[in-house]
Amino acid sequence: MDIRWLKTFLIAAEYENFRMASEELFLTQPAITKHIKRLEGHLGTELFHRIGKTVALTPAGYKFFPVAKGILDNYEQGMGEFEAWKQGYNRKLVIAAAPQIASSFLPSLLRRFINTYPDIEVTINIVNSYEIGEEISLSKADIGLTRILPVQTTIKSEIVHEEPVIFVAPNEGTGEPSEQTMLQKYRLITYNHPDYWDRLLMDVKRHYPKVKTMTVNQVEVTKKFIEEGLGISYLPLTMVEDELNKKNMIQIKPDKILPPQSLTYLITKVETFEARTFIQFLKEVI
Repeated sequence: MDIRWLKTFLIAAEYENFRMASEELFLTQPAITKHIKRLEGHLGTELFHRIGKTVALTPAGYKFFPVAKGILDNYEQGMGEFEAWKQGYNRKLVIAAAPQIASSFLPSLLRRFINTYPDIEVTINIVNSYEIGEEISLSKADIGLTRILPVQTTIKSEIVHEEPVIFVAPNEGTGEPSEQTMLQKYRLITYNHPDYWDRLLMDVKRHYPKVKTMTVNQVEVTKKFIEEGLGISYLPLTMVEDELNKKNMIQIKPDKILPPQSLTYLITKVETFEARTFIQFLKEVI
């Protein structure tokens, strides 16, 4: 059985249309028909009803669909592992990381880890903080790095990093403006971090009840908005270090508002050798 026949069958079965299958697979319609006929000949049964130019799965086609998908999935997984072996990898580590972590301290940490352990293939899945607990619980990743404590009780979590959250604003080049001045002048960009905004916003409104807010749910967008003078915000230090060093934004000293701490949680379910290696490395360098 040719693996190409299976790919053709699965796409054709999904659309129940040979023309659409040919467009997705960049094959001619006669080639699609040839693959299907050869697969049917190999199986000894028809997989599609052919009525004029339309096709529909037969009962045998419906029955064979999950079988074909399983064969193709196993083939692709095996070939992926073989390709990894050819590239010199003999171990694999999958990390589910929150966007806020992936864009702050994780890149430099990964560079050092990969240089130290070149035989471990590392895959990074960027996942919303609220979903990382489920990723680990379902064994879709070996390690989770998140900004919030997961609700799942079947997984382990520990705090591995703690950093200050700071008040940042556009660099106006006019000295050191006060907390009150900035909160009166600009909109406060909120909910770009999954953990601390409810408590923080309550505190801000208690001291500055007339403050205007704007919700932006991505940190990178928040930073661009601040640089363009569209607002101010409270962000973890590691996420704005580059912008502060380049003087694209400035840090405002706290007065009435005590900024929170940002916590990073490490989440695991079963600690593989690769996971233990990464965890030990993480704790030594972070």
